[in-house]
Amino acid sequence: MIEGKDKLDVIFELQHQLDSDIQQRRGLDYPMEQWIQKDVLAMISELAELLDEVNFKWWKNAKPVDEASLHGELVDILHFFVSMCIRAGLDPDRLYEGYIAKNKENFDRQYGRSQRKGYDVTEADR
Repeated sequence: MIEGKDKLDVIFELQHQLDSDIQQRRGLDYPMEQWIQKDVLAMISELAELLDEVNFKWWKNAKPVDEASLHGELVDILHFFVSMCIRAGLDPDRLYEGYIAKNKENFDRQYGRSQRKGYDVTEADR
């Protein structure tokens, strides 16, 4: 970790450096929405690789889950997610604040405290 910096801030900084380097060295210049499309496609590819690591193919013999490979795929997914956040103007603070608010809303929905329809809670759920 970079001394004295928040881990999420460091991740965003490093991802920005990597993206900028790749764009500059490869001469890539796309509008924001096209970059996000590319990042989504890359993330889908990484999600498929993650799925392969956890034996989703019921028609094949399962193999032991390789924890290092599993973790590697999750990190790859994070790379593309953070790239999308940066491209969309979502900095670490705004991501954190959005996550906290959404997490609270998700808990509220599960306990019947949300105004959103479709989350009715029965006594058994409480």
